[in-house]
Amino acid sequence: MSITTEFLRRPLMTGAVAPSSRRLAYAMTEGAGLERARLVAELGPGTGVFTDAILARLGPDARLVAVELNPVLAARLSATRRDTRLTVVRGSAAELAAAVDGPVDAVVSGLPWTVMPQDRRRRILDAVTEVLASGGRFSTFAYLHAAWTPPARAFTAELACRFDRLERSKAVWANLPPAFVHRATRRP
Repeated sequence: MSITTEFLRRPLMTGAVAPSSRRLAYAMTEGAGLERARLVAELGPGTGVFTDAILARLGPDARLVAVELNPVLAARLSATRRDTRLTVVRGSAAELAAAVDGPVDAVVSGLPWTVMPQDRRRRILDAVTEVLASGGRFSTFAYLHAAWTPPARAFTAELACRFDRLERSKAVWANLPPAFVHRATRRP
């Protein structure tokens, strides 16, 4: 089973044709404050590349709740990760509040924002802002080649409206396709 297989089975649910690289995972978790976090949420962990990077930065008493809609990917992630800090929840990111039991210090997302319907994207972003603690950080990525498209520009505008600070990382060329990271922060 691979991310490519799941993409071919469910392209709108999976959104990626290849797993994200370790370099993109590093960029996604860099500067997210994970070392000090108590509770972190991951949306769309897929095969766990970002999950591993998050767990590598988390303290021993922190927790990671990974919410995955795809049942095959959720089951595989649960079966292959033995870290007691990780809880895999099979469900929709729009129901994030039900998956976590308190304010979240950081949300890391691998969701395919630009291919999902606008109303679903808004519901998920509402869920993120609902659970994100004051000063909390949100990181997600976008593919460099698609950054100019109307859906990508609309998503960036939505982030700018919802968060107090929005940054864009340098291009991560060591990813297929090359990508960049959106880093957003709520006002403390």
